[in-house]
Amino acid sequence: MAMAFKMATTGMWVTDECKNSFMEMKWKKVHRYIVFKIDEKSRLVNVDKVGGPGESYDDLAASLPTDDCRYAVFDFDFVTVDNCRKSKIFFIAWSPTASRIRAKMLYATSKDGLRSVLDGISYEVQATDPTEMGIDVIKDKAN
Repeated sequence: MAMAFKMATTGMWVTDECKNSFMEMKWKKVHRYIVFKIDEKSRLVNVDKVGGPGESYDDLAASLPTDDCRYAVFDFDFVTVDNCRKSKIFFIAWSPTASRIRAKMLYATSKDGLRSVLDGISYEVQATDPTEMGIDVIKDKAN
């Protein structure tokens, strides 16, 4: 039986796979991004998709549905003004305008619980359309 972490406030559960995938991304750099999805029936937050180390931010953006909510984490590598290589993990709360009200509410109320399980997030971005999470937004926050 897979382990899960209960999010007290919402009665949602975060699967072990979510935490393990995140740790692999953070420490081993095997994923560029991870997309999480809530299964409304089982009340579980599951891994929906992972992007390999060679995938880009555009690949992540393209993998998000236009009519349903998701959470995502993205490992953003960049070079600072004084030429240091750095990496920051972004948490993205994706809630497109076309998604159902129920889904928007569920994702909004469960977000903090998932974030508390994923230790090491630097920044958060909330987006209802692709322009609100463009790579320029990510770059601005990281610098």
